[in-house]
Amino acid sequence: MKLVHYPYELILRDVFTLSHSSRTSTPGVQVELSCEGITGYGEASMPPYLGETPATAASFLNRLNLEQFSDPFRMEEILDYVDSVLPGNTAAKASVDIALHDLTGKLQGRAWHQIWGFDRDQAPDTSFTLGIDSPEKMRQKALEAASKYTVLKVKLGSEHDRELILAIRSVTDKPLMVDANQGWTDPEYALDMICWLKEQGVFLIEQPMPRQVIDAQSWLLERSPLPVFADESVQRLSDVARLKGVFSGINIKLMKCTGMREAFRMMQLARSLGMMVMVGCMTETSCAISAASQLSPGADYADLDGNLLIANDLFKGTVVQGGKLILSDLPGIGVEKIL
Repeated sequence: MKLVHYPYELILRDVFTLSHSSRTSTPGVQVELSCEGITGYGEASMPPYLGETPATAASFLNRLNLEQFSDPFRMEEILDYVDSVLPGNTAAKASVDIALHDLTGKLQGRAWHQIWGFDRDQAPDTSFTLGIDSPEKMRQKALEAASKYTVLKVKLGSEHDRELILAIRSVTDKPLMVDANQGWTDPEYALDMICWLKEQGVFLIEQPMPRQVIDAQSWLLERSPLPVFADESVQRLSDVARLKGVFSGINIKLMKCTGMREAFRMMQLARSLGMMVMVGCMTETSCAISAASQLSPGADYADLDGNLLIANDLFKGTVVQGGKLILSDLPGIGVEKIL
């Protein structure tokens, strides 16, 4: 399916990725945005809980009229327009945003981490996520992951949380991040868990309580011995300021915030409020991961392992060596298409 808008050619392709750990597929849409013989690549990754599908993305993208813009460097106008066409559709909007950033970066001959003034050598190590499983399988996953990555991230939020952490600790002492996925509803219990997790070598907690529980989360933050990050509680720029005093930091994901432009603004605002920043992801190809990686040198933490979990990556870009994110020196978002 093609949408031709002078001077752009916007091409949409369905992409299906496969998670090695759960053997489930995550649908997505690949976008190509071309101008003057240069092509920018973008991607929308749509896990089912976000409510978007390739069909909704294609419907949204078909509404766009880009021929009104003759200059791709009018990015503010273009992306304001894209965001105004319909509410929601954040992953579809992110696909255009990423492609436009890739295109304009290539036209300048510079990577976006350079344009933003970041030093790619300051990119942090990425965590590698271990999904909830039986204690024996968690041991196996942790043992394998610890041989490749410096930081492990553990999904919790069940009645077996302590058992799973102890299973991991039986095979590795690597630093751990914990994502409770809103699974702890009692603040006293959450505080008790956080104190215990600190003793187990955990250094960060993500979204311990349901996103609608603000007062209890503020109470927890005041007493927590570990930094507590928002995930489900934060989506777009308008969410950030109200979370000061509620969380220590925010996890920014391109698919939730409409792309690189808003992610950069969220990072700047969080910093101005004294909050920390993590750059996260969905299950994504190296296209979206490399786009998010452009922000990573300005972040405290990175959870950019989505491309490490798929079997059919279409791109080559940011890689992980010894746990550290290694950004490509290619312009734009730093990717080349391989499939």
